[in-house]
Amino acid sequence: MKKLIQVGLPIVVLAMIIQACGGGGGMRSASNPGGASSVTGLAFNDEGGFQVNDYAGQPEAPNMVFIEGGRATLGSSEEDILNRHDNIERTVTVASFFMDMTEIGNIHWLEYMFYVKRDSTEDVYIRTLPDTLVWKSELAFNDPYVDHYLRYPGFRYYPVVGVSWLQAQDYCDWRTKVVNEQLARDNGMEPEDYQGRIPLESGIVVPAFRLPTEAEWEYASMALVGTQYLDENQSHKRIYPWDGHAVRNPYGAEMGQFLANFKRGKGDYAGIAGRLNDGAMITDHIYAYPPNDYGLYNMAGNVSEWVWDVYRPMSFRDVDDLNPIRRDGFLDNEEKYDEANTLVSNETRVYKGGSWKDPAYFMSPGTRRYLPQDTCLATLGFRCAMISAGRNN
Repeated sequence: MKKLIQVGLPIVVLAMIIQACGGGGGMRSASNPGGASSVTGLAFNDEGGFQVNDYAGQPEAPNMVFIEGGRATLGSSEEDILNRHDNIERTVTVASFFMDMTEIGNIHWLEYMFYVKRDSTEDVYIRTLPDTLVWKSELAFNDPYVDHYLRYPGFRYYPVVGVSWLQAQDYCDWRTKVVNEQLARDNGMEPEDYQGRIPLESGIVVPAFRLPTEAEWEYASMALVGTQYLDENQSHKRIYPWDGHAVRNPYGAEMGQFLANFKRGKGDYAGIAGRLNDGAMITDHIYAYPPNDYGLYNMAGNVSEWVWDVYRPMSFRDVDDLNPIRRDGFLDNEEKYDEANTLVSNETRVYKGGSWKDPAYFMSPGTRRYLPQDTCLATLGFRCAMISAGRNN
């Protein structure tokens, strides 16, 4: 500082530098805003003045894994066996976000049903009930799953199924509310302190839980972060959410074991007794099989998963190349389509990933399918995502 004074730097400039650096405490930041404004000099947190709460970063949300964003080539790299040409390869950038480590399980959904029944009306509770009849078939004896799959303790940590896109959205809203209320309690706040809304400025709450966008889901499923050991050319694109071009583990003690829960061939859901292949005739434990390089379980197989996007066959061409999403029929109106034959409408949603009942083709992250948003299947579940707030990447 003395050296700066000797070369004639005005004292007022020095004062401004000191103030801009937080009074000598380093550059200002969200977690170190200083005791006064760097542009007005007015003190923070004085009585009647501007309040700046302590902030140590976005709080951790239960079951969430950080997904570092970046550039990727999305779209199907497999043969287009459905002949839809609706997911052509294109380069996009996806911002960092958070995603559930696992699919939402039966125990999580039963917890949701319990609190909604306790705190809401009967009509609201009824809307939370999964359609357990998705297991029923006139030509198969799957009747035990109708009664047992959701509620029997042995299935607690199996993925919830029979849930529509609309029900999944309701779950995300409920989860946001209860997680933030718990965070408020952990930080010494009571309901009378925030009167129904916990201020975002408090810094103690997490952003909203929601369904991932199609781009986020596909990006997280590929987990190319695990292949960037040479350069940034992404010369090691994956067919599945793991290295290699096969569905068996090529390494170590687990060599030859299947890496996902899928249908191996016609009538072959699990292999032969004594040497089962994926070991699951229907769904499997939400922590089954090795996670991908982001730490996400079952991004291929087990159950397919709802994502946020409205389906359009031309989404790959129409959406932005930064955080792409299709929310509605913008640029591609539903009136162009014969919904009776194509199912395309503003209430038709994309779902991703293969299930226990699908062949390996659908486990490739780029494949996409779609259904009306009120549809329920025994092969379809979901997991939640969340933005990474306060970041520019």
